[in-house]
Order: sequence, then structure tokens, then C-alpha cells
Amino acid sequence: MRDILGDLDLGDAKPSDPVREIQAGMKKALPKRFYKQAAVLPGNDSGFVVALDGKPVRTPSGQELGVSDAGLAAALAAEWEAQTDRIDPATMPLTRMINTAIDAVATAQEEVFEEILRFAGSDLLCYRAAAPDALVAREAELWDPYLDWAASMGARMLLAEGIVHVEQPPEAIRAIAVLLRRYATPLQLTALHAVTVLTGSLILALALAEGQGEPSEIWDAAHVDEDFNIAQWGGDAEAAARRAKRLTDFQAATLILSTVKV
Repeated sequence: MRDILGDLDLGDAKPSDPVREIQAGMKKALPKRFYKQAAVLPGNDSGFVVALDGKPVRTPSGQELGVSDAGLAAALAAEWEAQTDRIDPATMPLTRMINTAIDAVATAQEEVFEEILRFAGSDLLCYRAAAPDALVAREAELWDPYLDWAASMGARMLLAEGIVHVEQPPEAIRAIAVLLRRYATPLQLTALHAVTVLTGSLILALALAEGQGEPSEIWDAAHVDEDFNIAQWGGDAEAAARRAKRLTDFQAATLILSTVKV
């Protein structure tokens, strides 16, 4: 299932895989903007679709690009309206995620569920630094509240120092699976997968979906080690640009989770 979802980024294409076909298309020369206006119209299934000069946008498989929430549809149309001379999918995270949900996840929901759940076995929050003391304390400060919340839901996770794998209790994985089952639509699963990959933590992704922390706090929690190193040694422009792109994707997934309710 990693081949289907990847991290919703640009990957190598496999012709039999619709999501890889979408992603491969993003590598081609960017098409010129051919429309004057992007807007939202009523869809065929009581939802809302994006229309370019009055004509509905279609996904790579030919389905209408639409969602059930009017606000999310407006944000989706805004991505198209914001394009300049060329249409750049790299600047359209909502479009990428919704295309993925419609064209791929909708026909493989159980496989996607299992792929997301596998992250629980190696969750970022369970692997702690042994030193220095300042980093150990910072990880505990930002991570422990989310682990405490997970424990209150029946998922009491085991911790380890460094990168040596620790086997999580089956009952903890089952509790996480029960919580994950609440997010049953293709779009929710796509957004949860994106957040899990971007943060390295299924616990953080579920906490975001469940409203257990502000998005900015969860983003900061996912970058404790990186921020500590930047504070000690400084950052660089290339790494900052990559992080900014990941943040844009995180914000798009957050919008989806906040509008597509359980």
C-alpha cells in the first residue's frame, strides 16, 4: 500500500497504479493555465465540485473533483484560482489529496487502513533521546501529553531510547485501531495517512483528528529533535524550504480532517 499512497508526493510511476499515474503526471512539463476563473458548483451527488470557466474539473480517472463540504470545496477552488501562467500540482496539496482519495483510496480502504495502522508499531513518540538532558526534557514536555491521551483511550505505549525497535503491546495496537476506525471515508484516510507520514506519528495524527491539540502544537511536537538541532547548530535554506512544503501539506490535511467529520 506504500506504493499506492507513498507520501502523496512525486514518485516513480507504475502504469497499473492510478495514484502513481497521477504522481508521474506531476513530473511532466507544467501545463499552461487555460481558464479564466475557478469556482464551486453543485455536484451530481449533493456535494460541490470545482469548475473552470463553468466546466467541472475531473480527476485523472475521469471523475468529478468534488467534496461534500462547501468550505473545503472553496479552498480547493482557491488552489486552482491561485495558479498563474502554469498549473503546478506541487502547490496544490488539497487537489493532490482529493484526487488520491477519489481515484485510489476509495477502492482500497481496508488496505489503506492497514497501512496507516502499521505506523503505530514504530511511532515517533515512543523513541526517546538518551541525551542531552535538555532534549530529553523537551521530548517529554511535548510528547508525554499525547501519550497520556493515547493511554486514556486504552493505547498504553512502551518507550525506548534511541532507535532500537520496541514491540508494542497488542492491546495498545487494538485500541489505536478502534480509534482509527472512526475515520472511515476515503478522504479522511488520505488525510490521516498524510499527517502520519509528515509527523512520523500515528498518535499525533489521531490527536489532531480528535482535537486533542492545536495544529501548530502538534506540528511542533513532530519537530522537537529538528528544532533542538537548529537551535544548537543553525539551519539551512534548503532544509527550511522542504519543511515549509511539508507544512503546507500538513495544513491541507488538517483542513480536510476539520471539515470531514466522523
